[in-house]
Amino acid sequence: MHRNALVAYAAKIVGSRPEAEDLVQEAWMRFDESTRGRYLAQPLSYLYRIVRNLALDTRRRTARKSRVLVGIELDAAAEESHDKPVTPESQAIHREQLRLLNDALNELPDRTRIAFDMHRLGGCKLREIAGFLGISVPYAQALVAAGMDHCRKRLGWP
Repeated sequence: MHRNALVAYAAKIVGSRPEAEDLVQEAWMRFDESTRGRYLAQPLSYLYRIVRNLALDTRRRTARKSRVLVGIELDAAAEESHDKPVTPESQAIHREQLRLLNDALNELPDRTRIAFDMHRLGGCKLREIAGFLGISVPYAQALVAAGMDHCRKRLGWP
């Protein structure tokens, strides 16, 4: 009865409907297990809280994985650049990737682009970004993650 609303709620947090559906299923199993033989005055509120906690955990895990992957990619690129001589072909490839990245950044909504620029290029902390944009820290994190996802997709990275 409330499944679609729960999935929509989770999808707003994690940014993926299929992942949200999995989270709602997990939440229902946890809810069912924890409420056996107990009366709850507000079972729907409790279920929403479980969905929210699972979704936030998933989003944190995804953000952490993204930071690690970006660090690995940058380390690999740095090693590669030291091992290989600069050739006209490699310069053209890097120039094309830079152009694609610039195009991807220009496609982002203003707030997302600003948050991404401040965090990834300016080294600002999420609380600084939140203060500058007048938003919450979790929303600043979501904007940075959305910017990263968009750029990654446009560059054809996994």
